Amino acid sequence: MTLLVVGAGGFLGGEICRRAVAAGRPVVGTWHANPVDLPGVTLRQLDVTDREGVRRLVAVVRPDAVVGTPYRNDDWAVTADGAANIAYAAAEAGARLVHVSSDALHAGRATPYLDDELPTPIHFYGAAKAAAETAVRAIDPAAVLVRTSLIVGEGSKQIQLCRDALAGRATLFTDELRCPVDVTDLADAVLELVDGDHAGPLNVAGPDPVSRAGLGLLVARRFGLDPAGMKTTTSTAAGLVHPTDVRLDSARAAGLLRTRLRGVTELLAA
Repeated sequence: MTLLVVGAGGFLGGEICRRAVAAGRPVVGTWHANPVDLPGVTLRQLDVTDREGVRRLVAVVRPDAVVGTPYRNDDWAVTADGAANIAYAAAEAGARLVHVSSDALHAGRATPYLDDELPTPIHFYGAAKAAAETAVRAIDPAAVLVRTSLIVGEGSKQIQLCRDALAGRATLFTDELRCPVDVTDLADAVLELVDGDHAGPLNVAGPDPVSRAGLGLLVARRFGLDPAGMKTTTSTAAGLVHPTDVRLDSARAAGLLRTRLRGVTELLAA
């Protein structure tokens, strides 16, 4: 089964490629601006905003399955239109599609979000991710929409942000609850979904809700850093329109998948 990973140059996309190769799958991965080094992966340059370019690549690769991971926080064309282009090409080729979405499409509330809840975006990136889901579902109702949260692990920008805040070089919010997930757990879950028949939205996140500031304290404990200098604030004080309490209920995924989605407390245990 040939797997096409669109966005192999990203943190999650690269990990999906590595784990798929380790499992013996033929893998083709795409990159956009900067070439990547992924042993065992056939690499192709791709601009996801070029619909015909996406179609041509998929027609040449003839994948059995496609995983779409590309995004750019401030770029609608990449995040929303790119997802639609990938879905169109995958459907045209008859390939199974796993689209990686985000908890950012929710507004935030005091109770966790279930898998099938409609998006309620309140900022640009959330709106782009919601539009991406809408397009994917319209084009390919059999596609999986993996709604995930902060992705942590070796090389994670989330962990580096915490380290920067502990050194006084960045600021962490105390009022933004998320459910971090390990990049290897998420990659394994995505590969399971590639082989399965689940369709529609599925929350795939860790079981531990934590604020970014709380994540910073866990990082401090894990790496033996002094938390006293950690800079914190609230999103309100920072003047940002941001989702705050965005906990994902991943009980359905926990029952569906063999992969155990570990909590961030376990992941960062000293």
